[in-house]
Amino acid sequence: MQVEGMQVHANEGGVTQTRGGVYWLILPAGYLGSSFWGMALVLASTNLITARIAAGGLAVALLIVLFIAQNWTLRGLCIGFIIFLAVVWVLQEKTTVRILRYVILFIGVMNSLFSVYDIYDDLISRRVHTSDAEKFAEICPCPCTGVGWGVIWGIISFVFLSASIYLGLVILS
Repeated sequence: MQVEGMQVHANEGGVTQTRGGVYWLILPAGYLGSSFWGMALVLASTNLITARIAAGGLAVALLIVLFIAQNWTLRGLCIGFIIFLAVVWVLQEKTTVRILRYVILFIGVMNSLFSVYDIYDDLISRRVHTSDAEKFAEICPCPCTGVGWGVIWGIISFVFLSASIYLGLVILS
C-alpha cells in the first residue's frame, strides 16, 4: 500500500488517499486504529518509562505525518502537538512538575473516547452513503449494512476503551 496523501479538515473530517492495499483493513483503520492507540497510550501512562517511550513514539509519528500532510490544518496540528509534547517533556525532566504520565493518559483517554463518539456520529446516527462503513459493507460478503458495521466497530472501540481502563487499574494495583 502506498499513501498518496493525508488531509485533516477543520470540520473534524479528513481523507487519506492510498494506492493498493487491503481495503478491509484500511477502511476501519481510522476508527479502530484511534481506539487501539488510545488504549496503548492509556496503558503506557501507568509507568514513567513507558510514558517516555510513548511520548517519543508519538513525537516521531507526528514528525512523519508532518511531512506527509497535504494541508496546513494537519501540519498545524502536528506542529502544535510536537511543541506541546516537547514542553511537557522538558518540564518532566528539568523541573519538579511531573505531568508526562498524566498527559499521555489524557491523550489516550481522549483518543479512545473520541473514537467511540466519532463512530456513533459518523456511522450510526448519520446516514452517509460515502462513509468508510458503507464502503466496507460493499466489499464485505456479509449481509451487514454500513450502520451495522458502525455498530460492530463501535462495540470493538468500546471494548478497547474498557480493556485499557481495566488493565491500567490492574497494572497500577
